[in-house]
Amino acid sequence: MAVGSKDRKDREARAARERTRLYQARRQFHEGQARRRTRDNLIAGIVGGLLIIGIGAAQTAYFLAGPGAPEPAPTSTPTPTGMTPTPAPTATTPTPDPSPTP
Repeated sequence: MAVGSKDRKDREARAARERTRLYQARRQFHEGQARRRTRDNLIAGIVGGLLIIGIGAAQTAYFLAGPGAPEPAPTSTPTPTGMTPTPAPTATTPTPDPSPTP
């Protein structure tokens, strides 16, 4: 009877070691998964932030220097006081009348 009891204890000890090994492996796997998710989230946040900054910079450059920039409007320069502007010369030659076409 004593021999059978020893075999049973060995089997139980072996099963306990196997359960412990599997438990440790599962725990290690899940911890690795959590670290990977944290790393992936950090990388995604950095890339997303850089993308938003890049889009903002591109829009700013487009609207300030690119084809989206507004055309400069002509501005009138004020005349200094005491001076009168000279009138533009007028044409003295009459324009010819168009001839009728047949």
